[in-house]
Amino acid sequence: MQESFEIAASTGSYPVTVGQNLFSQIVTENPDAIYIIDKILEPRLPANIKKRIVIEALESNKSLEFAPHVIGELRKLGADRTSHLFAIGGGIIQDITTFAASIYMRGVDWTYLPTTLLSMVDSCIGGKSSINAAGYKNLVGNFFPPNNVVVDVSFIDTLDAEMIVGGLYEAGKICYASGYQGFLDYLAQEPARAMTAERAQRVILKSLRTKKWFIEVDEFDRKERLLLNFGHTFGHAIEAATEFAVSHGIGVGLGMLVANEYAKRHGNLTSDGQKRADHLASHVRALLGNGASSCLPRGMPTIDLALVMDKFDYDKKHRPGFYRTIVPTGDGALELISVPKTDETRRNIVAAYEAALGDIPWPFAKFERAALAS
Repeated sequence: MQESFEIAASTGSYPVTVGQNLFSQIVTENPDAIYIIDKILEPRLPANIKKRIVIEALESNKSLEFAPHVIGELRKLGADRTSHLFAIGGGIIQDITTFAASIYMRGVDWTYLPTTLLSMVDSCIGGKSSINAAGYKNLVGNFFPPNNVVVDVSFIDTLDAEMIVGGLYEAGKICYASGYQGFLDYLAQEPARAMTAERAQRVILKSLRTKKWFIEVDEFDRKERLLLNFGHTFGHAIEAATEFAVSHGIGVGLGMLVANEYAKRHGNLTSDGQKRADHLASHVRALLGNGASSCLPRGMPTIDLALVMDKFDYDKKHRPGFYRTIVPTGDGALELISVPKTDETRRNIVAAYEAALGDIPWPFAKFERAALAS
């Protein structure tokens, strides 16, 4: 059974529908639209869909440098201001389409069909595009909400363990950001690496309805919605330092562990707050489980913490002279903190990375600490 609700945005409200087997209905009703689709999913498009832009879902394609290619393809297909785009894929396809739709002829309508759990529980609503540029994660972007979001839970059957766990990390983050009770309510939906379609739908709806509050009270990321960056600043640095071999969802989960460790060193957690933050950390680790190697990349001998710190230094959320990041404080609630860029702060951050990641069964030989000078 499908369920729907509305998201209020400055450009007007848009509907979100969550259910099963919705994809075929969309393509049947819109045969003449332009489809921007993940290369892996292209075989699912019927042969009568002629207007299609096929994109390999690589971080290197989610970039400012790749955007002109998409714009050129839209022009070849005859897209004009009356055209409607349908984006089918995960967050990379969403970011590319959001950005392209917002700038092509000053904006064209679009619908998003998320196909990864991460995009279903989080990024499909809110209207943000985040594009990599000059080797740095999500350095540019804008806000351009879709006209419609259609979440077909059936796509979950196509996902591997890494994609499921990464999506659940984002969902847990959103619900924890709403308060500890929100996190407990989320856990009551029984998120797990293996879920029935019905359970997955409950998890998705819980996450999206929680995020709905954040984006409606703070559409443009100026206050409350900033809390949803929890795990991102620390996690983005891991992603970028491994040349995105660590996927975004896994990076966010690892980033939450690092944030928790840093919070211990920052000294602002009460006893209850530490228990609540540790509850979230335990959930993150449990999702990795004994099968961590199925969620983490292989083939690299080290994680270069010097490079991680370089990427961390250049995160766009920082300010001159200060690092800004989201950590649990007090009784466990999340807070945006600013700390000075000093040698001591950098040592604490490196120590937090080592403490958080050191006991995970990485398929890496070691951490590399060379060149960690400030």
